[in-house]
Amino acid sequence: MPDLLIELFSEEIPARMQARAAEDLKKRVTDGLVEAGLTYSGAAALSTPRRLTLAVDGLLAESPTIREERKGPKVGAPNKAIEGFLRGAGLTRDQLEERETPKGAVYFAMIEKPGRPAAEIIAEVLEDTIRNFPWPKSMRWGAGSLRWVRPLHSILCILSDEAGATVVDLDIDGIKSGNTTRGHRFMAPDQITVTGFDDYAAKLKRAYVVLDPRERAEAIWQEATNQAFASGLEVVEDKGLLAEVAGLVECPVVLMGAIDAEFLELPAEVLQTSMKEHQKFFSVKNPKTGRIEKFITVANRETADNGATILAGNQKVLSARLADAKFFWENDLRTAKSEAGMSAWVENLGNVTFHNKLGTQAARIDRIAALAREIAPVVGADAGLAEQAARVAKADLSSEMVYEFPELQGLMGRYYAQAAGLPQEVANACEQHYSPLGPGDDVPSEPVSVAVALADKLDTLTGFWAIDEKPTGSKDPYALRRAALGVIRLVLENDVRVPLDRFFDSQLLRTEMSVNHSEGSMGEAMLSDLIAKIAKHGVFGAAFKEVQASALGGTDWPSPIEGLDAKIPDTSDNLLSFFHDRLKVFLRDQGIRHDVIDACIAMDGNDDLTLLVKRACALEDFMKTEDGTNLLQGFKRANNILSQAEEKDGVEYSYGADRKFAEDDTEKALFDALEAGGAAISPAIEAEDFAAAMRGMAALRAPIDAFFEAVQVNADSEVVRRNRLNLLSQIRQVCGQVADLTKIEG
Repeated sequence: MPDLLIELFSEEIPARMQARAAEDLKKRVTDGLVEAGLTYSGAAALSTPRRLTLAVDGLLAESPTIREERKGPKVGAPNKAIEGFLRGAGLTRDQLEERETPKGAVYFAMIEKPGRPAAEIIAEVLEDTIRNFPWPKSMRWGAGSLRWVRPLHSILCILSDEAGATVVDLDIDGIKSGNTTRGHRFMAPDQITVTGFDDYAAKLKRAYVVLDPRERAEAIWQEATNQAFASGLEVVEDKGLLAEVAGLVECPVVLMGAIDAEFLELPAEVLQTSMKEHQKFFSVKNPKTGRIEKFITVANRETADNGATILAGNQKVLSARLADAKFFWENDLRTAKSEAGMSAWVENLGNVTFHNKLGTQAARIDRIAALAREIAPVVGADAGLAEQAARVAKADLSSEMVYEFPELQGLMGRYYAQAAGLPQEVANACEQHYSPLGPGDDVPSEPVSVAVALADKLDTLTGFWAIDEKPTGSKDPYALRRAALGVIRLVLENDVRVPLDRFFDSQLLRTEMSVNHSEGSMGEAMLSDLIAKIAKHGVFGAAFKEVQASALGGTDWPSPIEGLDAKIPDTSDNLLSFFHDRLKVFLRDQGIRHDVIDACIAMDGNDDLTLLVKRACALEDFMKTEDGTNLLQGFKRANNILSQAEEKDGVEYSYGADRKFAEDDTEKALFDALEAGGAAISPAIEAEDFAAAMRGMAALRAPIDAFFEAVQVNADSEVVRRNRLNLLSQIRQVCGQVADLTKIEG
């Protein structure tokens, strides 16, 4: 069985595209081969800046002959139908076979597709792959029509076995396949003839090309850490940068240089970001001081002076970059320490649009500050500090440093807040309020930071819900799913009891009044009063009616806010459903089933995510037990019988069963168990002791099982039947205190 080797040799492929391109080459070629009948034992794809390589082992020498039986029209069918069938099968009428079937005589065709040589199939598959390769961006060059990420120079495509290697003939826009490649651009540019993958890899290594990107990355990291260690320093780990640099070189040569002393006092993050973004340098820090003192650069060739000239040039360019960073830093510090402080930056945000339907960044800051003050008592934060932090948290967006390096937003805010003499809690919130940004990101735990982080994310969500810009399908341009997950993690990991509905309502109201109307249309005092009533009632509608009655004497609202009493609750409910969907995704990774969460969402208080998750975790654990499984079956049996009877009789059996009508001992035992269970479960639910509530449910399992084994609910006596149906209603009512068990599968 021959092995296949493919190399597509081009000008430099962008580092960010290499890994995906190698996998695309592997998938498209192997899928095409298998579809054509060529199976294989293994395949591996590799990449360097100038080449994509695919090695396929144990390939069939030719595709197998395929025989296919195809059923045609009935005998006697119109000629056009028969001729169409013959064209599709590639046969003549005398090659058809007549067979009797239950529906009469039918034509059958036996189609034979002979096998084809592997080389013929490979040529077709590879040409199709190259011409339709899914590059994110591609280009044409010269007079040809072929598109590739960068000009494609050569195609190596050979089949090798014990007898030797043969070239798979292929010609794409004048680029003919062969058995040659080239080594390193500078150190070994001559042609290399190869006979198979092992020969190919060995000759490339001698030609200063490390073919495997993982091997290049490991070599870079090993040498970088060795050089740093020899100087008593350590390299700042950055896996993303390491992968990118490994995609920039074929022959990695690691060099360590020093940062000029005048830049060493810059914040470590500024140095690290500047070197990474502009120069692709690794930062080297002093573990004793935490300062970034040196850098690691990776050259793509060996030189006679051991990289001294390369290093000198890099240091010169780096100094110019860091001079800019130092200028930005010093200017920003002067602003932060001035009498106006960070407020000057906040004022500038009045000229920056957040979204054309949601106003400026300054208007958004006003909303976030108001919400942060409202959230503060719930998370144990000082309301004044929370509002102060919210007002300056985004000030650094106007700074020169963040304008140059947007990824430093928040972090620079902390530095500037400290320079301005603001409380440390405020400075920390400036940095932490964006977190968590992803599943692996740390969650803030300081109360002020939690308050501002929640306010920031909730304002984003309520704002885009207010203007009906929700995620659709896989599209989420404003990262609203990520914002919702951030809120979920902030709430759960800090064990915060946040009534989301209340904050949705108040922030939706603020958004409506700040964007679509002015506060003057209802008066700032009335707006504050309405938000206070929302906090009191927990729901918008009741708060709206109370303010309407007290402030307006029951008269109609001013026209700018007509309809908000209906719009805001509907929007709030829709947003809460979105949160519940994100919570299901979050909890699925923790082993909690969707149906268990749905059963808990159906209960009151489902906008308190901490309460909801505690209930769901306890129910999930209970449903994994034998008691839980059996009780669920007993509950569903009771509920089904009861629902059918209520539908048939047109009445609701919920008026309480009477023990005096019980005829069987198991019936009496169930009365006792439900009375005891209700007495145990109700206070446990009230105390939010869901484990105790589940134990109370478990005690019902045996009496319910025994009842159904011994008793026929639909007794001949109508009195007994009604009493037993009411007893089933008690089962539904007692168990329903814990969760809506009708939503659990099984």
